[in-house]
Amino acid sequence: MAGKAIKGKTLKLGDNISTDLITPGRYAHLRSNLPELAKHVLEDADPEFAAKVQPGDILVAGRNFGLGSSREHAPVVIKMSGINAILVKSVARIFFRNAINQGMPVLICDTDKIAAGDEVEINPDKGIIVNTTTGAVLSCGKIPPLMSAILDEGGLISYIQKHGDFVL
Repeated sequence: MAGKAIKGKTLKLGDNISTDLITPGRYAHLRSNLPELAKHVLEDADPEFAAKVQPGDILVAGRNFGLGSSREHAPVVIKMSGINAILVKSVARIFFRNAINQGMPVLICDTDKIAAGDEVEINPDKGIIVNTTTGAVLSCGKIPPLMSAILDEGGLISYIQKHGDFVL
């Protein structure tokens, strides 16, 4: 993410978006067909979510995002749907690490200041989010250098294939 701004239009959800809401259990049989599973991403939170996503959109949610079981495919199908980053008030640790490992940035900020449809620009290295629709400037946690390097490579597997080890 070094020096890269992330820009996009926001799609907004509420609090307590669990991994079961992200990838409903009734679609567990699709885990080996992730493009098909991505067609159902977040449909229990918003039945039209997958249809609304445009490439480069940014998902905004409240507290407790990604709580529940460790479903590594949850951040994968969010990414496959076209989402470019996730902004939340708080996130489950396991979801956060799974997301980073899959190349999906997750940043913590005051999402009350972002509405659905707002355009935002995120600078993950500086820890700043600018809501270009309203002019609001929000702070968020900076992405640590190693995690930024993993995101730059598109995820942990790509990082290890390229570098062979954790080097900075």
